Amino acid sequence: MAAALAAGVTEIRVFASLQEASRAAAEADGSRILCGEEKCLPPAGFDLGNSPGAFRRELHGGRTAYMSTTNGTRAIVAARDAATVLTGALVNASAVARAAAAGGADVTLLCAGTGGAVAMEDVIGAGAVMASLARLTPVEPQSDAALIARDLYRARGRDLRAALAEAVGGRNVSDAGLAPDIDFAARVDALDVVGRVDGATLTVRNVATR
Repeated sequence: MAAALAAGVTEIRVFASLQEASRAAAEADGSRILCGEEKCLPPAGFDLGNSPGAFRRELHGGRTAYMSTTNGTRAIVAARDAATVLTGALVNASAVARAAAAGGADVTLLCAGTGGAVAMEDVIGAGAVMASLARLTPVEPQSDAALIARDLYRARGRDLRAALAEAVGGRNVSDAGLAPDIDFAARVDALDVVGRVDGATLTVRNVATR
């Protein structure tokens, strides 16, 4: 999502299933982009998967993405009733931290995982957001899970590419022939965007501010 917003996608409409995304996109105008993922690859009939390097400003800027993925979009649907939902990753950790700190409330970092299991890349990403938050405001982890995320990022932050590549998710991506996605995802703060979710419509828009 960070890559899509950085490429100028106007908004991302989030769906819990590929079928829902496909049906909604079929009713939209020709400027929409249908994005979906199954086992790291785009399903038949979809314009793009969730490979971040596939988003390009000259092709996708100003357009609306209809998106469903195995884990990430389902996590957003589950969290839609929260007062504020931001979408983040290693690549936009500081932008997410700034937006979260501006809200002045407690922060819950929700890791989407992989197939219902813990995903190391998500935990490391949560740790990166915590590190950025700590530079802006006092941070007091309220759970062992938060402590684990903080300490894992501290331990592996000097070689994030290697950490992501050895995780199950990274191996899945490599097996699908998408190893460059790991290089893209390992770049901390490469993108100055942050998605905010409108829970009523499940629409994500860039709200990054300096």
